[in-house]
Amino acid sequence: MNVNLITVCGHNTTMLRHMLNHYKYIVDNIFVVVYLSSDKDRVLSEVTEITKDLNIDIHKTTIEEPFNWERVTELYNQTKMLRPYDWWIVADDDEFHVYPRQIKDIIEECEEWKCTYVTGAFLDRIGENGKFPVINDDSDVWKKFPLVGSFRLPVSNACPNKIPLVKGHVEITNGQHYAKIRGETTYGDRWTYAKEKGFPAIRQHPLYPDLNTGIFIQVHHFKWDITVIGRLREVSRIKKDYTFHKEYRDMFDYIIDNYGRIDIEDERFMIEKGSKNYDDYPHWDKIRIQALEYRV
Repeated sequence: MNVNLITVCGHNTTMLRHMLNHYKYIVDNIFVVVYLSSDKDRVLSEVTEITKDLNIDIHKTTIEEPFNWERVTELYNQTKMLRPYDWWIVADDDEFHVYPRQIKDIIEECEEWKCTYVTGAFLDRIGENGKFPVINDDSDVWKKFPLVGSFRLPVSNACPNKIPLVKGHVEITNGQHYAKIRGETTYGDRWTYAKEKGFPAIRQHPLYPDLNTGIFIQVHHFKWDITVIGRLREVSRIKKDYTFHKEYRDMFDYIIDNYGRIDIEDERFMIEKGSKNYDDYPHWDKIRIQALEYRV
């Protein structure tokens, strides 16, 4: 069974090289879609340089209105449908998945139980003392972001859920936060129901065996480098529903009000020292429950 990676990148390429390196040895194919704001967008030359260095082809280039995250999701869905029965890792260029076991083993378990997607949740990677580090091509990003926690949800109520692993034919919703099965968005209540009734986690629910494996993937979010303040400001200025501008404004305002850093002592953020190891972050069970219970 082939495993493909799809990423849609644009506007900022700081983490792209590091992200592609993170996945390239665990996937069979990589699909890079470049999202441009105009035909003069500098991002294309940056992505071309990075992908050429890594011997990866650009799958598609498209010119769209800036920061239309709904269109980004459409591009993910369109690309996945090229191979509808393959498995796809879906990741923005600042999202690094950490799995509870080998990806091939997870997929084999999904195939056994006829599951078609796996859920996950964000873990924000944060710089030392809550500062925003400078990232270069040769940076060790795991060392540059040694802290782990949940910053986005408490500050802006941004959805913590992600669909990081999915069959190509399964539609994912805006922001890649949920899947749709038979036209129904899959929230966490069925997982909770299954747990209460004592069904095996891998099956989730006897009436919906293809919904979710019960495996929960960590999506380490390397968004918080030195360029993020400018990016938050830019998105928040476009007052369109598809930009989710209020979330970006809330995060921008917090950082400015907190003198350009994240308060790592704020208990809401559950910030701890972290690593690449799935089992190292002590509050993962709390993050998982937050994600499963989240409602807009």
